[in-house]
Amino acid sequence: MKSTTARRVTLSVAVVAALTGVAACGSSNSGKGDKASGGTAINVSPIAALRSAEQSTDKAESAKVRSTTSIGDLMTMTGNGALTWGNGLKGTLTITYTGGQMAEAMKKAGTSSMEARYLSDGYYAHMSDAFAKATGGKHWVRYSYDALAKFGGASGTALKNQLQTSTPNQSVQMLLASGDVKKVGEETISGTRTTHYAGTVGVADLASKSSNLSADQLSALKKQLNQAGITTDTIDIWVNGQNLLVKKSEKADTAKGPMTSTAYYSDYGVKVSAEAPPAGDTMDFTDLLKSGGAASGSGTATR
Repeated sequence: MKSTTARRVTLSVAVVAALTGVAACGSSNSGKGDKASGGTAINVSPIAALRSAEQSTDKAESAKVRSTTSIGDLMTMTGNGALTWGNGLKGTLTITYTGGQMAEAMKKAGTSSMEARYLSDGYYAHMSDAFAKATGGKHWVRYSYDALAKFGGASGTALKNQLQTSTPNQSVQMLLASGDVKKVGEETISGTRTTHYAGTVGVADLASKSSNLSADQLSALKKQLNQAGITTDTIDIWVNGQNLLVKKSEKADTAKGPMTSTAYYSDYGVKVSAEAPPAGDTMDFTDLLKSGGAASGSGTATR
């Protein structure tokens, strides 16, 4: 593989992985409910129940996550790992591309999956041996959040903010923002009794909805959706008897095509650790850009 191709693949893979991997978590669901299979859903209004779920999930601070995501013909992927969000996002996910342009790009890079590590200062992507041969023998690529913000302009700043502040209760906030949350019914998910809620977020009238969200929260959600080219976002979530998310399903049209994602959380409160990879096996993505000027610009990060 030519070094320029390798650099382009690294940039696109890591940025897309960061966006989709964390977004899946921010909108996935979990279940400490696996330990509360005998619990019953809270019989209160949808808004009150979701408020409780938002607070309980936020306070749990960590969980295991597994997710599937597809975006048009850009990619289909799975994510598996554990994350903590108590003091900024941190953790490790194994991201596997199973279809679309990203899967083909990864095959050319010598693998179909990668390890992603999220730390307070940046995001690290582990690539294949074949990739390392084309990039000076380094397997890891570091994406500093500050560098991403500078490189990507407005979208880079949004990415930085998302990676540093994402929490699983964001999907609950989205439902609250819809203003027309409905209780669908009670269902068993992964052996756990849950209550199913659903709603559709219309971006154009997001700020006018009576959602119990602050003006800052509404503004941030609207900006994020607009940047992704989303006009409406349909969200379903399942909450267990401990007011914790168990499952989430999301559908939307984006600038890159139809997006669907389903995610599950389990083992809330699990211990999560993640360390920076060895410096000798890591190179910064800004160095890749310097050594291969063609691998710059917003196009490489969104293909």
